[in-house]
Amino acid sequence: MATQVEENGRGSPDAVAKLRAAAGGGAVPNALEAVPKLVGGAISGLAKRVADAVPTADLDTRDTDYIRETLPGLWMLASIYFRADVRGLHHIQKEGPVLLVGNHSGGIMAPDLFVFVLAFSTYFGVERRFYQLAHNGVVASPAGRIVRKYGTVAADPRNAELALKSGAAVLVYPGGDYEVFRPSWESGKVNFGGRKGFIRLALKLDVPIQPVVSIGSQETALFLTRGERLAKLTRIDKLLRLKTAPFMLGLPFGLMPAVFGHIPLPSKITIQVMPKIDLRETYGDDPDVNQIYDDVIGRMQDILESLSEERRLPVIG
Repeated sequence: MATQVEENGRGSPDAVAKLRAAAGGGAVPNALEAVPKLVGGAISGLAKRVADAVPTADLDTRDTDYIRETLPGLWMLASIYFRADVRGLHHIQKEGPVLLVGNHSGGIMAPDLFVFVLAFSTYFGVERRFYQLAHNGVVASPAGRIVRKYGTVAADPRNAELALKSGAAVLVYPGGDYEVFRPSWESGKVNFGGRKGFIRLALKLDVPIQPVVSIGSQETALFLTRGERLAKLTRIDKLLRLKTAPFMLGLPFGLMPAVFGHIPLPSKITIQVMPKIDLRETYGDDPDVNQIYDDVIGRMQDILESLSEERRLPVIG
């Protein structure tokens, strides 16, 4: 006999009893509640593997011989494919510690980082100590061995402090995944998501901040959503330090999760280095972190809007 269903939508007592018996006498599992737990468990395992794969930062991993050998070919590729235009490198001091603070675009491929690292190394030479902070997933990725040779280390305050104390220039993208996966229609906005750790670091070590503004990378694909709700549902915000589970439309697979990466479209990338900001000289001996944050964001936003006005068409530039 078919299972009866009462008019109010609840199962009959006999039907419920049979379901409970089939489940071993326990409560019937709620599939919708189980899915996030299963996904979260899988991600937790992935997070542990990524954490285990990330090596302890060793500044000597930066390989000047490797950079010297590969730099000409990679810079030519960046110049032809992205028509790279990097301005204002003369504002950066030739030696000594400085915290380069950039807006970030282009998803996990981050062509703006690629272009700037090559331009910096070409301009100053490979002997100028230069490190870039990146998410653990980048450092532990298949390309991790290569980027570490160029000076990329895991984004950790201790690593940044170690590099700055060595007299290096250090590049940080405070907006991280929140900014790099923003929807394409927000590409004209500098958005660090309220993250102010870079200011506290600069004040602690008494090093200048040097804003670096880029445009073009967010046009290498069509970024659709950050997926913040999905990140919370699957717990990757806690397990992988990612506040987003983004989706995009890009090559080669069309609609896909943005964390899988993509083949970037040949968008023209323009980067402007701004003059450095000595925080205590500018804001006094007891500076307001919130004031500094608003001021830095405002200055960078003005430059980004200026660069945007130069562009005629997306991708083409």
